[in-house]
Amino acid sequence: MGVTVSTKIGKAVLRNRIRRRIREIYRLNEEKLPRGLDIVVVARVRSRYVDYAQLEKDFLHACGSLGIINGGGAVK
Repeated sequence: MGVTVSTKIGKAVLRNRIRRRIREIYRLNEEKLPRGLDIVVVARVRSRYVDYAQLEKDFLHACGSLGIINGGGAVK
């Protein structure tokens, strides 16, 4: 998985916080995703203003929309 966070989002501390959150969301939900996929997450400016729970919900929703979530990973 690759994560890109633009400098438009803010300074390095904020960009790294968002990057860490996205990596943690992936780590905790890795078993729901099939192996062998290359996933690239591009954080948008809006990610600066959302909390962790909303970021996770959006990540899972995007994966569900793409049809890459395996069984047992119902999106709430």
